[in-house]
Amino acid sequence: MNIAALNGLDLLATAVVVVDDKQAVLYMNPAAENLLEASTTNITGLTLERLFGDNVVLAAAISYAHANNCSYTEHEIELAINGRLRLNLTCTVSPADHGKMASGTLLEFRQIDQQLRVEREARLLEQSQAHRDLIRNLAHEIKNPLGGIRGAAQLLDRELERPALHEYTQVIIKESDRLQSLMDRLLTPHRLPLPGPVNIHEVLERVRSVILAEFPGMVVRRDYDTSMPVLTGDREQLIQVVLNITRNAAQAINSVGKEGSEKGEIRLKTRIARQVTLARRRFRHAVQVEISDNGPGIPEDMRARVFQPLISGREGGSGLGLTIAHNFVTQHHGAITFESAPGKTCFTLLLPVQDAPRVPRSAER
Repeated sequence: MNIAALNGLDLLATAVVVVDDKQAVLYMNPAAENLLEASTTNITGLTLERLFGDNVVLAAAISYAHANNCSYTEHEIELAINGRLRLNLTCTVSPADHGKMASGTLLEFRQIDQQLRVEREARLLEQSQAHRDLIRNLAHEIKNPLGGIRGAAQLLDRELERPALHEYTQVIIKESDRLQSLMDRLLTPHRLPLPGPVNIHEVLERVRSVILAEFPGMVVRRDYDTSMPVLTGDREQLIQVVLNITRNAAQAINSVGKEGSEKGEIRLKTRIARQVTLARRRFRHAVQVEISDNGPGIPEDMRARVFQPLISGREGGSGLGLTIAHNFVTQHHGAITFESAPGKTCFTLLLPVQDAPRVPRSAER
């Protein structure tokens, strides 16, 4: 394997460092540059000892891999980068053949918290799919008898002679309509996205205007990165995602009220994220949207289940808002996470920016 052949490692989501037989760095992929917070130019030629210090665990892993001519994984290793950055990592060591440098080594690093996040994301996707299938089947089963109940109530309402009894039939009709609306919402997330160019700030401004109209007195602050690239996605679905999260925040703030001069506040923030792994795929850039509020926070016993259907901490809530938001973000190959404590809750959306296809030179003319 020559150095030019290593360029194929550039697209890997995991950090890869290749060293020669003297353990001097020959190559780092972009993920490694991001992890070690250093450029290939500055690192190339440095020995592992110079880079990581005298790390006994790493040295033993390299020795074992070469002695047995096999890959070896050290599941927990702490590395100090130039004495300034400490990382807890999983490291896979593999002997590498670089022509004359037959004892070269390929080191693949993965942050332990990143690995846990990837596993958690995969688990959430599986659970989400199972929930969607269950809810969809349940909704279809409910819709048919629900229509019959409403129809029977309408017929009964026409035949009743005592006006006082109409109140009861109207309750049946209204509750049937409410359940019908709930079933429609349960089935809505299964529509596939209709992709097109989306300006994320137009989405946020649309939601902001709706929230200010629904919740007079609510403060909605903006912190936008104006250099944000255009997304490819379903504009209506992305509006629904942001609206569901923001409306939940506003309702949570209103449920407790704010004393004195302290007002309910929601903040919409955008930034560009670089070298992001989403749905096990590496993207150069992603749009990062943060929706934070100063409400009471999500109860601790609900935090592990907030994206599951029919889970709500608010009386009268359907528990579908965050489920729908999670489904829509997943369909866009993105990720949605949150952190919550009393007085501060922040939902973070990561939506990948698709690289524009390269135009052949002959087509540019």
